[in-house]
Amino acid sequence: MFGPEDLEVPAMGHDINGLHHVGHIVHDLDQAMERYRRLGFAVAAPAYPVMPATPGGPAEPFGVANTHVYFPRGFVELVAVIDGTGRMPGDARAIPLRVPEDRVAGLRAAIRATADGIASLLQRFQGVHIVIADTPDIDHVAARLAADGVSHGGVHDIQRPVETPTGTSMEPARYLEVSDLRLSPGRVQEGRLGFAQNVSAETPQDQRHIDHPNGATGLVECVLCVAETALPEVERRYEGYFGRARHGRVTRFDRANVTVVPASALADLLPGERPAALPAFVAYAVAVRDLSVTEKLLSDNDIPVVRTGPEEMFVPADAALGVAIVFRQDG
Repeated sequence: MFGPEDLEVPAMGHDINGLHHVGHIVHDLDQAMERYRRLGFAVAAPAYPVMPATPGGPAEPFGVANTHVYFPRGFVELVAVIDGTGRMPGDARAIPLRVPEDRVAGLRAAIRATADGIASLLQRFQGVHIVIADTPDIDHVAARLAADGVSHGGVHDIQRPVETPTGTSMEPARYLEVSDLRLSPGRVQEGRLGFAQNVSAETPQDQRHIDHPNGATGLVECVLCVAETALPEVERRYEGYFGRARHGRVTRFDRANVTVVPASALADLLPGERPAALPAFVAYAVAVRDLSVTEKLLSDNDIPVVRTGPEEMFVPADAALGVAIVFRQDG
């Protein structure tokens, strides 16, 4: 773990509090939920939007379905595009999208664009394509990025579904996504990268999902792998997003808990791993209360692990639907 001295960054990084969430895009949400439960995570019931195809018509599943692995701070999101059959997991919760009839077509077009974007990321590979940093002041982030010439789509106010004892509650949140002007809006070469601010304080509903059988206590890092030749440009971009980096065998942006590694050094960090594409988010890490307990659970569930030190191990991407999951001793 890093000491306090490693977190000294210029003012541009003071509006970042680590990771808000990572988004794991999968082909099959049922399969992903089953795999995550074998990995020892408590997985919330999935949710999916329903709305009429035409004004006045019957509501039907549309867009993308998702579910969450919650921690006291941050979460992992599992995302899948709803296929043409509208087939959803048995415990999925429908979220009706109610808008005036004259807005149905526009909203469907926006949701379709989002689903098409998720599908295009999935075409690259199944795995993590979304990394969102946490901020207490997203308006400040938006102004800072704009002043530094970083393109983004502005701040969006949304409602995200959160499972509660009485059903699914819609909680307010605000987010922005960084854009590469050469790509479609909200996209950079490595996927979707942005910032989010929860409007309300941590809700008691989220606390239902933090007692994970594997002992996971938080989302603590994500790893971006890039080509050697692309490393200087990526480091420059990410310093604009997250503040000063620590350089060494890998480049660490401590405020955001993001690590950038050249492909030539990935095997040193995660032995046996090879990126499905470049650039790519190849891994994320969670802290656990007792690594030996986590290791036994994974072994009992026939999940392969690779030890990288006395306080760290990882599940290879081949066993975790396209992303290596690092388990790190808390504290």
